[in-house]
Amino acid sequence: MKHRIVVLGAGYAGAFAAGNLARRLSPADTEITVVNAVPDFVERMRLHQLASGQDLAGRKLTDVFAGTGVRLCLARVTGVDPERRTVAVTGEDGDGELTYDTLLHALGSSVAHHGVPGVAEYAFDVTGRSSALRLRERLAGLGEGGTVLVVGEGLTGIETATEFAESRPDLRVALAARGELGAWLSPKARRHLRQAFDRFGITVHEHTGIEAVEPTRAIAADGTSVTADVIVWSAGFAVHPIAAAGGLEVAETGQIVVDRTMRSVSHPDVYAAGDSAYAIGENGRPLPMSCASAGYTSMQATAAIIARLTGSEAPATGLKYYGNHISLGRRDAIFQMVDGDVRSKSWYLGGRTAARLKSGVLKGAGWSIVHPTFGMPKRRRRLATAPDRAGVRVAA
Repeated sequence: MKHRIVVLGAGYAGAFAAGNLARRLSPADTEITVVNAVPDFVERMRLHQLASGQDLAGRKLTDVFAGTGVRLCLARVTGVDPERRTVAVTGEDGDGELTYDTLLHALGSSVAHHGVPGVAEYAFDVTGRSSALRLRERLAGLGEGGTVLVVGEGLTGIETATEFAESRPDLRVALAARGELGAWLSPKARRHLRQAFDRFGITVHEHTGIEAVEPTRAIAADGTSVTADVIVWSAGFAVHPIAAAGGLEVAETGQIVVDRTMRSVSHPDVYAAGDSAYAIGENGRPLPMSCASAGYTSMQATAAIIARLTGSEAPATGLKYYGNHISLGRRDAIFQMVDGDVRSKSWYLGGRTAARLKSGVLKGAGWSIVHPTFGMPKRRRRLATAPDRAGVRVAA
């Protein structure tokens, strides 16, 4: 009987992992299934562009995995039972259940409401394709002078605010920051960021923590309010509670606690990658939810799964966070390097050069998804007779 590998999610982490597993494991021994709720690969790093009115080329997952041997199951995951090694799903054909021998959990994250009243009812976000399209439709209905408030001074908030201001100069864009705008950046990069906001005419409300959202205004902790026709919530990410509900050991964030190989510390047949994984980086701190972390954790999880199944030693993938790359519209960006303690270095790259670098990163990520197997090799590895269920050694 073939070893059944089920990958939950076909985002940056899941799609890459599925293709890599198909490229390196013999189809005579393994059966790989990817479960995803939508038929297209979603370029999450570009959803703020989609919301602003730009058209992005779609990538059908059926085309992505064509010829790889990977089976695509279009369904929404409703539960995971690691004791029975099953996944409950629901789709166009109704409810169903998949059985696995090895599970890779890569369902990603969605917007974090933080319990703020009114966010779910009245705010928009750019963490999913459907929500970005909903925002796109709303923005298209705004006339000249329409107002948009972006809540959150993180990477998503900054990229969203600048993209909207550049793509829709007829709108008045503002950003509400709980602290100081770009406080984590080096002084020169912070100055670059502020100059970009001034150039776009973006109003910044610093030290304005939003405690409630209403249809046309956001209310700050001190009782003041910021009016806007559209409020975009970008104040953090949250993972789905499916892992915790299934009995997997999770962190306070709801992410699956994993060891150095991305293997669940509570259930050895389960691995996690991307935003779903609570992985400790080389600096001793949890990796941030980001595309870069998705790449590192996906490569490590894939290498560990292959090593366990083939009875070999898994190479150690570097788990280091190098910096923040922030788009400021299409023609400007900031690339801020950080040290081992995630403190910004004095050096940064900005302007058109940084924008071209970010464009290259986006294109590279997209290319890796469209070519998930990077060309199927002539020989793929066969499985060991009895894969180790206790653990796998990682090369130093």
